[in-house]
Amino acid sequence: MSLTVRVPASTANLGPGFDTLGMALSQYLDFTFEPVPSPAINDVGATNDEHHLAIRTFRGAGGTGPASVRASFPGGRGMGFSGAARVAGIIAAELQRGESLDDARTTALVSAGELEGHTDNVAASVFGGVMATAGTTVVKIPLGFDPAVVVWVPTTETSTKKSRTSLPSHVAFEDAIFNVGRAATLVAAFAAGDTDALRAASEDRLHQAQRFAHVPESEAAYLSLLAAGAWCAWLSGSGPSIAALCAPHSVDDMIAILPATGRCVSATIDTEGTRLL
Repeated sequence: MSLTVRVPASTANLGPGFDTLGMALSQYLDFTFEPVPSPAINDVGATNDEHHLAIRTFRGAGGTGPASVRASFPGGRGMGFSGAARVAGIIAAELQRGESLDDARTTALVSAGELEGHTDNVAASVFGGVMATAGTTVVKIPLGFDPAVVVWVPTTETSTKKSRTSLPSHVAFEDAIFNVGRAATLVAAFAAGDTDALRAASEDRLHQAQRFAHVPESEAAYLSLLAAGAWCAWLSGSGPSIAALCAPHSVDDMIAILPATGRCVSATIDTEGTRLL
């Protein structure tokens, strides 16, 4: 009988938390494999393309036998697709070797983090919730509220590697202090459920302005969400998607003002992380 590993999408940085803050979303990548390899998996709508990142990662981690993957969120849009795919492949391979899910999660945090070059998306996809990371040291931030998450996903893609080339190699001391203060306040606001503090706490001076220069429509969506009353908004990962937090009853109002050139996703914070179905 086949097993399926379900891995949540993620949104990272959350404004000031560049490469250090990640949030798991209720959009999923499902990876199906055989715990003891057998002839075939027939999953209509899934792909068993050996070039898919999740399957390539599975093979690279020693996974054998047939495998298939399906995802409800796209790659190249700042929703942690590559991190989720790598987490899925590594955890499936570890489970196939007889490791427990908890041990497989620990392995995936380190291995997928090394492949990604940072652990913010990976930690969120592995453990769920909102994660603060410093290398392989990760802490789940307690949440004092249960917000809705609105994500505007444009049709264009962004390469994380290419997007990073637009960022400066050095930043002003005052900008570093600005972001440290905002990131610390953002963590405190999450824990306290202080929605009034979220907008100021999610401001950034390290990466968003440089990236918005290449995706002006994303900046327009970001500003529209804030003007419509979102508690906070940010460029999701390296973009071009925009994520925002708001009250659940405000979701339709948020979606109504977003550009029609993108797809709107209504989500919640996934608090479980990677699990077996």
